Amino acid sequence: MRRVFTSLLTLVFTGALLLLGAALWWLHQPMPLRLQPGSQVVDLEIEPGTPASGVAAVVVASGADVPTPLLQAWFRFSGQARLIKAGSYELVPGTTPRKLLSMLVRGEETLKNVTLVEGWTFTQVRTALQKAEQLTPETAGLGPEIIMEKLGRPGQHPEGRFFPDTYTYAKGSSDLAVLKRAARAMDKRLDAAWAQRNPDTPLKTPEQALILASIVEKETGKASDRAQIGGVFSNRLRIGMPLQTDPTVIYGLGEKFDGNLHKRDLLADTPYNTYTRLGLPPTPIAMPGKAALLAAVQPAPTKALYFVARNDGSGSSHFSASLDEHNRAVNKYIRGQ
Repeated sequence: MRRVFTSLLTLVFTGALLLLGAALWWLHQPMPLRLQPGSQVVDLEIEPGTPASGVAAVVVASGADVPTPLLQAWFRFSGQARLIKAGSYELVPGTTPRKLLSMLVRGEETLKNVTLVEGWTFTQVRTALQKAEQLTPETAGLGPEIIMEKLGRPGQHPEGRFFPDTYTYAKGSSDLAVLKRAARAMDKRLDAAWAQRNPDTPLKTPEQALILASIVEKETGKASDRAQIGGVFSNRLRIGMPLQTDPTVIYGLGEKFDGNLHKRDLLADTPYNTYTRLGLPPTPIAMPGKAALLAAVQPAPTKALYFVARNDGSGSSHFSASLDEHNRAVNKYIRGQ
């Protein structure tokens, strides 16, 4: 009898070892995936509050070709079932059950990104967000005023309020959430720049610095010229000379701008026409980057009051301290005389 019992115990122990070995082998084997035509991944969406058994069912329904009960058992016996996080994930070929659980517990969501470019207007920002992959268009159909209210900035003009950068987001995130991050980033960058302003700057407020920085951003063809351009505009503000900058006129024309700036445009008075009005325009005209912000508050020391593009393919400008010198530069670089 004892021999029979021993034999049975040996069989049970051997069977348990084989079962354990098979389980360990399975945990490290890539899960077969049912990929959709043209796709290299399986998209996985785990909703908040989904229990471990439900997560296993979602994984299988999404495209992992494994037995649901086996996946449920793995989640349960791992001791980490309650640590699984909701979110958007991607299963790629080669993902094992062990890697899957690690990804879900760590919350390693699939991230997308959208880039907002220096010099863009708010209209261009909205277009980029509309085209961004798997970004929920929460602002669709809303006017700028309503969007700013939703951002907690009622009455604030949206132009130039968002910092140009690349922003990552989880699939299904809101475009409003991206705008909130970009607005906070601009606040931070503007505060940092204002804290570093030159003592003799003609700018009185951070708001003025943001406006001037947006003009510098639009006027700069070559990065190394930014501080010089900031110096020219600071000099003009200091002596009460009109800024006479074309980008502000173009911005004021809006949809009326046909791609060419005409003399009649320079004479048509708008709040943004810096040929007909002294001082800064009422709002920024685009998104300035960090370099443009610093160029506005830390302009290069210069006596120049004028600049003109050299049109030599480098994007650089020629700077002049007098109108006579500027006119000669215009004749040389623009008129070819």
